[in-house]
Amino acid sequence: MDRKEYLRKLTSVNELLQAFTRLQTAAEEIPRQVAVESIRSVVDSVREAIRAARDEMELQKIGTGVEDLLPLVEEEVRERMEKRLRRVINATGVVIHTNLGRSPLPQQALENIAATAGCYANLEFELDTGKRGSRQQLVEGLLCDLTGAEAALVVNNNAAAVLLALSTHARGREVVVSRGQLIEIGGSFRLPEVMEQSGARLVEVGTTNRTRLKDYRAAVGEETAMLMRAHPSNFRVLGFTEETSLREMAALAREQGLILLDDLGSGVLVRLAEYGLPEEPTPMDSLREGADLVTFSGDKLLGGPQSGIVLGRKELVREMSRHPLARAVRPDKLTLAALEAVLRIYLDRERAVREIPTLAMLTLPVEELKRRARRLASALRKACGELDVRVEPSHSFSGGGSLPLAEIPTWVVSVSLPGMSPDELEKRLRGARPPVVVRIRDDRVLLDPRTLLSPDYEDLPRIFSTVASSRGE
Repeated sequence: MDRKEYLRKLTSVNELLQAFTRLQTAAEEIPRQVAVESIRSVVDSVREAIRAARDEMELQKIGTGVEDLLPLVEEEVRERMEKRLRRVINATGVVIHTNLGRSPLPQQALENIAATAGCYANLEFELDTGKRGSRQQLVEGLLCDLTGAEAALVVNNNAAAVLLALSTHARGREVVVSRGQLIEIGGSFRLPEVMEQSGARLVEVGTTNRTRLKDYRAAVGEETAMLMRAHPSNFRVLGFTEETSLREMAALAREQGLILLDDLGSGVLVRLAEYGLPEEPTPMDSLREGADLVTFSGDKLLGGPQSGIVLGRKELVREMSRHPLARAVRPDKLTLAALEAVLRIYLDRERAVREIPTLAMLTLPVEELKRRARRLASALRKACGELDVRVEPSHSFSGGGSLPLAEIPTWVVSVSLPGMSPDELEKRLRGARPPVVVRIRDDRVLLDPRTLLSPDYEDLPRIFSTVASSRGE
């Protein structure tokens, strides 16, 4: 039988559509457009396979009938209908995992979102006067109460906060920054490029590892508008180093009539050192030491939704809120609903450590992690006796451009599956429902309980059992 005969036998789009439609129930009815596009995709793929076949043996392996193609159509439809953004099990031990959405929100934030998302809300409406209000007033008071700032502004992320500060207060003028602080976060936020976009002119001082007060003083001129400190939240320079304190920079800024901007990157409102973690500067520290403006993220160590927060002197913050760029980077009502709930939890700092998932994960005691690892290991062995399961000491990581040198002690469940390489096991776990993201070390897959949520413990045994049973496929 030649290639043309196989092409003639290939089931048509209409035949497949009729057969597929007959299989559907009212509860799972698929939009016609999705069904048609899926069927066309499958038919095109089979047609290409027929044309690419090298001999009769390969042609005979290609199914062309309705019964052959329907399973392919159903799989194609399933993939097209599946949500693109969906829950993932984070077993990596990286708490603030940027690629996985950073910080999970606390229950109170989810409830506040649900209470306002499906209805109208007083986003920019003053209920007591009946007049138009400002969305910033929804959280400004909380931020000021928590940090002691004169004023606060919320935008859609910290890069936007820095860009808005520079655009408002330094456009067309100079900003002095230490060479050791010309940071890049992620790959899309480079401080020199943000500076250029804002219209400010960057003046680099000092060296990568040493910048003294005299370097800043020598760089100040008639065109200088601002001194800026950028906290190296995703790296550290070690060894022969020296840096100018924020207090010294503040004194120089006041002396010269300049603005001091402190970009903290991943801001935190609790003392991490009290929980055995490396100390990070807080916004309260920055304001107390004399910073005029402080910027940081709301979705990293703070544990809230993606947002950027600006704190500082009232007249400077107000001027930023009136800048044309402020509208382009303002947060929506869902962000503010979540952020308000998170900030209210911080009114009780001990409660915040318990109830905000990011802080709770970072401060979990090692013995509790060991207990959780043993519980998970036991469940995996019970679900799939073929697994080689061990409980071992290891390290977790903060992630998200925070605590860059911190290797946080933990206990992990180390897994291998006979007949399957660790890379293949990792790939199949990513393709599970829900997907599982893991680390690999010493040819074994690691599951770190530090970043596992309660539902994950129920799903993981089932997922591993399914993956093990599919080895021959």
